[in-house]
Amino acid sequence: MSTRYPGGIITKTPVTPAGPLQCGAAPGIWTLDQQLQAQKLGIWPTAGNASATLAIFALGYIPTAGSTTRNKYTFSGCVSAAATAASAGSSVGSAAGNATIGIFALGLAPTRSTTRNKYTYSGCTSAVATAASAASSQQSATGNSTVGIFALGCVAGCSATTRNKYTYSGCTNAVATAASAASQSGSAAGNATVGIFALGTAPCPSTTRDKYTYSGCVSAAATASSAVSYSGAATGTSTFGIFAVGGFCPKTTTRNKYTYSGCVSAAATAASAASNGQSAAGNATVGIFALGCVSGAATTRNKYTYSGCTNAVATAASAASRTGSAASNGTTGVNA
Repeated sequence: MSTRYPGGIITKTPVTPAGPLQCGAAPGIWTLDQQLQAQKLGIWPTAGNASATLAIFALGYIPTAGSTTRNKYTFSGCVSAAATAASAGSSVGSAAGNATIGIFALGLAPTRSTTRNKYTYSGCTSAVATAASAASSQQSATGNSTVGIFALGCVAGCSATTRNKYTYSGCTNAVATAASAASQSGSAAGNATVGIFALGTAPCPSTTRDKYTYSGCVSAAATASSAVSYSGAATGTSTFGIFAVGGFCPKTTTRNKYTYSGCVSAAATAASAASNGQSAAGNATVGIFALGCVSGAATTRNKYTYSGCTNAVATAASAASRTGSAASNGTTGVNA
């Protein structure tokens, strides 16, 4: 059988692996080079790669005051329901986690805060988590299965370079390698190896991104975004992150796709409406973006399907809100 054809199958329609989840299929006989190419494209089925089932969205301002309200978004069926509330009303926080827990930094609760909550997905329980090293707001966070890296954002009324490393095992918090510039209202996404931080305002809206390598806790320059941004959101797969650029004035529909291999930033499919004050979480298949402030606080969410980079309306939030945060229960190669 010829190996000139994907999977060795002679057909007018090329065979495409249906990965990256373990339930996908790759019929035929594949050379190692073909498998490697499919893995780089994120379409090769991988044993143990199971998709997250749910995301927890802390809604933020509803519409002018910080809220304890959270929603549970179940990816299968696109169902949004009530989730266990936060310990205090808050907004402009951040969240990161692994397959078991999400750590939510509450942000303004009602003033800059060190408070964090631990949301355990099994049982939907919320409890106190280890506090941040400094009271802050307008944060961003990402991590892998072991640690979450939190950019504290606004500390003592000013943008800061401060980051914290939250180790899930033992719930310990320590200082992490600082950002390249003082900033706030950024966004972040990553895989098991690196986190990409869009710095936000530094001190003005910025295209600057940092790459945080978890091994060694090294922060270096990352490929810049296509436009200055502020108060955006990001989520993605083990291969790439989708960054909603945000924009304070004017609001924007712009998104970038950041491919971790090669650190390439390119255009991604736009949002359904111009907005800022966003949040996002996802699994290996889709990212759910809460658009935040559209023309005031909004219930609008978008579903970004990574395969094909298509954008569609997602199930709305339970209340109009903005400047929330979100985490999901694990995507292999990202945080599980």
